[in-house]
Amino acid sequence: MIPDPLEIAVLRRMIREGQLTVPELAGMLHDRAVAYPDPAVFIALRDRADLLAEAASIDPGLPLAGMVFAVKDNIDVAGLPTTAACPAFSYVPVKDAAVVARLRAAGAIPLGKTNLDQFATGLNGTRSPHGAPRSVFDNAYVSGGSSSGSAVAAGAGLCVFALGTDTAGSGRVPAGFNNLIGLKPTRGRIPASGVVPACQSLDCVSIFANSAADAALLLAIAQGHQPDDPYSRVPADIALPPRPRIGVLAPAERVFADDAAYAALHEAALTRATALGWTLVEIDYAPFRAAAALLYEDAFVAERLAAIRPFFHGHADAMDPVVAAIIGGAERFDAADAFIAATRLMALRQQTDAILAGIDALLLPTSPTIYTVAELRAQPIARNAMLGRYTNFVNLLDLAAVALPAGFRPDGLPFGMTLIGPAFSDRALLHLADVLHDAIGAGAGATRAHPTTTLPRPVDDRISLIVAGAHLSGMALNHELTDRGAILEDVTTTAPAYRLYALSTTPPKPGLVRDETSTTAIAVERWSLTPAAFASFVASLPAPMTIGKVELADGALHPGFCCEPTAIAHATDITDHGGWRAYRASISAPPVQEAIT
Repeated sequence: MIPDPLEIAVLRRMIREGQLTVPELAGMLHDRAVAYPDPAVFIALRDRADLLAEAASIDPGLPLAGMVFAVKDNIDVAGLPTTAACPAFSYVPVKDAAVVARLRAAGAIPLGKTNLDQFATGLNGTRSPHGAPRSVFDNAYVSGGSSSGSAVAAGAGLCVFALGTDTAGSGRVPAGFNNLIGLKPTRGRIPASGVVPACQSLDCVSIFANSAADAALLLAIAQGHQPDDPYSRVPADIALPPRPRIGVLAPAERVFADDAAYAALHEAALTRATALGWTLVEIDYAPFRAAAALLYEDAFVAERLAAIRPFFHGHADAMDPVVAAIIGGAERFDAADAFIAATRLMALRQQTDAILAGIDALLLPTSPTIYTVAELRAQPIARNAMLGRYTNFVNLLDLAAVALPAGFRPDGLPFGMTLIGPAFSDRALLHLADVLHDAIGAGAGATRAHPTTTLPRPVDDRISLIVAGAHLSGMALNHELTDRGAILEDVTTTAPAYRLYALSTTPPKPGLVRDETSTTAIAVERWSLTPAAFASFVASLPAPMTIGKVELADGALHPGFCCEPTAIAHATDITDHGGWRAYRASISAPPVQEAIT
C-alpha cells in the first residue's frame, strides 16, 4: 500500500528502506489511472509495459526516482502525441519539453498526457472534444481549467504530481477545485520550450502537488535558464518576512457570485492568517481588476491568435466553437490597438506597484465560486470570466502565485486561497502557503489526508553549498546535509571551467578543481543551510576535502566542495562523464559482452 496523500519524501523513504520499488510504484499508479472512472482525465496514457521498462531503468538514488507525474497535453513528451485537445493539431514530438526532460533526468516518470481546455483557453475544463473532467469531489462540478486533467490526476492520487500551464489562472483555479497546492511560478523561471503557446509572453509551466514542500523541490529541479526559450529567466529569489503584511480585498470587492459558503470560508481563512501573526491590510483592488480585463477584453487576446494563426485560419472549423470564437475575436484588433493596450497595462502597473510596495504579498480567493458543468455550459463566457476574477492579472503584472487548499463547503466542495507576490518570491510564497495550509487543515486531494512533509521555516541568512559528489541527493553522504535541515535549492551545473577527479577515499568521493583550460560543465546541486548548520558541517569536513567558491552556469559564486591540490596527483580524471552520478553509474553498469564470432 502507498500512503495518502502521495508525497515525494515519504515515497522516496519507502523506496530507500526497501518497502517499495520504483517499478512497483509505477505499476500501482498506472493501475489507478486505468481504473479511474472519469474517462476524460487522460488524452493519452502510456502503455503499462513501456512505463515499467522506464521505471526499471531508473537510478533509485535520483532525487525524483520513481515519482510518476502527469503532463498537460500542450507540453511535449517524446513519442506521445501533443494535441492541445485539438485532434486536427496533433503532432508527435521527437524530444521532451525542457521541463519534462529535467524532471526525467532527476528520475521522474511521465504517466501520460492529460486533458485541457482546448489550446489552454478557459478556466473551467469543459472546452475539449475529449469530454469535461470533473472535480474529484463531485462528478456534477467542473474540475477547473485549463489544466483540468492534470489537476484531477493529482487530486485523485493517480500520480505523485502533475504539470499544467498557467496564463490566466489555469494552474490555480483547478488546484482550488481539487484541493491541491498549485504553484504558478514567476514567468520564465521554469522554461516553456516544448510547450504549445497560449499567450507566449505570459505563459508559465505550473505544478500541482499535495504539499508546498513537494512543489518547492520540483521547482528547484525544473527551474533555470533555457537558451531556446526567449522568455526564460535565471532565478533570483527574494525573501518575505515570516509574519508578513498581507493585502486583502476590501469588503466591496469580496465578490462570490452569491456563494455564501465560499464567502464564509474566505473570512475563516483571513482569521487563520491573522492568528498566525500576519498583518492584513485592505487594498484597492480596482487597478488589479482593470489589468485582468485586458487579457480577454482588449488587444492582449491577439497573442492567443499569434500562437496558432496558420492553424486557426486553416482549421477553425475543427476547433471547439467557444475557443474558436475567443481566439477569432482577436482579429478585430490591429497593431496600434496592441500598443495602446500595452501602454494601458503600464499605467495600471504604476498603480499596482504602488499598492504592492506597502505590503509583502496578496491573499485572495482562488475563485469566487464553483459551477456545475451544466451551469458553465449554459453561460460559458460569463461564468468562465467569473472564475478568473482573482487570477487573470497575475502574469500580466509579472507576479508569482501559490494556490492552497482552504476548506470545504457544507456540501463537501473545496475552497482555495492564493498567495501572490513579486517576481521571484516563489519560494517565499511556498513557505507562507505551507504555514497557512497547515493552519487551515484542509488536507490534500480527494482523501483530504494531511501532508506530513513541511518546508523548513525560512531563515534570511541561509548559506548556499555546492555539492558535486557523495553529498548529492540519494548518495551515500547526503544524510549529512538533510540531518542538518539543509534544503535542495537548485539542480544545475558549474561554469564550463572545471575538472572532476575520482579520489582514493572511503567512501569514494570526487574532487572538483577549477581549470580554465577545461570546457566541461560538471553536474552539481545547490543546497542551503542555516549559519549554525553550515559551520557544523564545515567543521566535520575530513581531508582532503575543502570549501571554496564554485562558479555556476549562471555566473553566480557560492561556497562549495573542492579538494586539496595534492589529492588529485594520483586520482583518475573523470571530467568526461560530466558528473559524479554519471561516473558512478558507468562503473556499476554490467560489462558489455562482445559477441563471439
